[in-house]
Formats: sequence, C-alpha cells, structure tokens
Amino acid sequence: MITLRKNIAEMAGYVPGFQPQDAASYIKLNTNENPYPPSPRVIEAILKETGEGLRRYPDAASSLAREEAGRLYGFDPSWIILANGSDEVLNNLIRAFAGEGEEIAYVHPSYSYYGTLAEIQGARVRTFELNERFELELPEGYDCRLFFLTNPNAPLGFTFSQEFIAKLAKRLTGVLVVDEAYADFADENALELVRSMDNVVVTRTFSKSYSLAGMRLGLAIARPEVIAALNKIRDHYNVDRLAQVAAVAALSDQEYFLSCVARIKETREWFTAELVKLGYHVIPSSANYVFATPPDQDGAKVYQGLYDRKILVRHFSDPRLRQGLRISIGTREEMERTIEALREIAATPL
Repeated sequence: MITLRKNIAEMAGYVPGFQPQDAASYIKLNTNENPYPPSPRVIEAILKETGEGLRRYPDAASSLAREEAGRLYGFDPSWIILANGSDEVLNNLIRAFAGEGEEIAYVHPSYSYYGTLAEIQGARVRTFELNERFELELPEGYDCRLFFLTNPNAPLGFTFSQEFIAKLAKRLTGVLVVDEAYADFADENALELVRSMDNVVVTRTFSKSYSLAGMRLGLAIARPEVIAALNKIRDHYNVDRLAQVAAVAALSDQEYFLSCVARIKETREWFTAELVKLGYHVIPSSANYVFATPPDQDGAKVYQGLYDRKILVRHFSDPRLRQGLRISIGTREEMERTIEALREIAATPL
C-alpha cells in the first residue's frame, strides 16, 4: 500500500485560474496576463536559439540574464537568481528558511499559494488579516522564519508604502519576502530596502509586465548569502536555454516594455472610471487588474453574467472577497466590451 506524507495526503492543493482550452473564443481577464505580445526582440532571440543549441544544456548559472537584470536594477549579479517562474523562488525560500513545524506568515487576503508551499514543507502557517480599510497591524517583534508580503496586493491591487515595509522588516526576526509580481505597474518598489536591510528579499516575475507567462521566468534579488543558499536548493538547470535568451531580450528592450506598461495603466484608469459610473466600488489599483464590487455586492451573479458572454474574470469563494471580482486589464477594446457587458447585466432583471 502506498503511504503519503500526512501533510500531503490532507492538503487541498492550490487551484489556479481557469484556463479554457478554447481561450481564443473568450475575452480572458481572469489570470492577469498581459494583453500585448512580448517584445519582438524576445521572439527573435528564441528563434535564433532553436536548433543546434537545444541539444546542449543551458548555462546553469543563467549568467547573461543575471547580468542584464543587474544592469537594469543596479545590483551585482551575485545578488540575483533566475528561476523557473517566481513560484520556484517562493518555494525555495521556504525550503531554505523554514523547517518542519516552523512558522511562516503572510497577509490575508493575498496570494494563497504561500500556504500551499508551506504545507508541502510541513511548516506552520499564520495569517495576518487586513482590517476593513485594508490596513495591516504591524506585529511587534514577531518571531517567524518568513513573512510574505505581496505588494501590490493580490487580488486587491493596493500598495503598502515603503515606509511601512521598512517598519515591518525591522519588527521581524526572520526574512521579509516582498513579492513584487505586479510592481512594474506601480509607482514604487522595495529594491532599495534590499540594499539597506539584510532581511529583505524581493521577488519578481516576467509573466505580467513582460508578457512571458507561457515561458515561466522569475527572479529574486537579495543579499549574496541568501542567493548562495537558494543556488544550493534549485535544480542545477532550472532555467532552460530559450527562457534565458528571452529574459535577456525582454529586459534589454525597456522602450517596448515601458510602452506596454503605460498602455495598461492608461486603460486601467479609464476602466476604473467607467466602473465607478456604473456604481461599482473599485479599490485604487497599482497592478494590471482591479478589484471591483457591484452595487448589490453580488459578485457571483456578475461573474456568471460575464461568463455567459464569454468574458472570464476571477471570482473568489473567500468570504472577504466573494462580493466582488478581480478583473485583469486587457486591451482598450476588450475593456470597452466588458463595460458593455456589465451594463447589460445591470439592466437584466433577476
């Protein structure tokens, strides 16, 4: 008889956003993907790398990508690690810092995958609730191995100030991981805190702002001793050849990157204003999505109405979230069609 570890047998597992097989027939606003293609340089670099090179292992250290990231962010490459998506970094941080029975913490609501990764490791989980104003009471001298702070918050979209993050890091005995999956759409980030505070780690993804969700690329920036520990844990060829050249190309084309980010932010502001006209409560967002609550607070009804019209958004069963919807920002045309659909739903009698 096969016997699983008790924590694996009992855990529920993480459920990602719905990915329909016929995605092209939907307006897909449920997984925070970028509506624009990656930089043409990325496509060129990937095509150039296909062929003879694929029979050889990739550079185990992802050296060129780390150097390019270092030039962009102003860090020596010894402070940077490349990963198979930022989820790999999150997983390895827990493996490096939290043993079985030791405590990790994160904010609720935020990225629930932290809890799943902790369960796999056998670590204990503690969550800190946001109050009704979406504020977090700082723990005093909190003894934990890791504290995950998603900033901007997912799924709500608001940001914690850099002053708040610094105060939180000072009050923790363990490591503060600032998960900046959406930071490129915000006005601030915590990179300077990595330089000035030895217990701060920043993680980033290429999935959102660089349009590479299908490539699975992420990175972390931290003190060299933390990066060295993560290098001990990761798979020795964790980032494949195509992903490495894609990372270099994407990071090097900042003109294209900034233009896409600007278009998304502009559409986000327009869409927010249109939602407010329809009576929705919208949390001010610094990400590539908004969290919006309809006037009657029946998020499930609006979700179904949009689904019936082939528009996918994210509805959560969590009691703190189920009144509203998280809506990714697509192209201007997609968001105009979404607004039209929301008007139809509002005008449809129960």
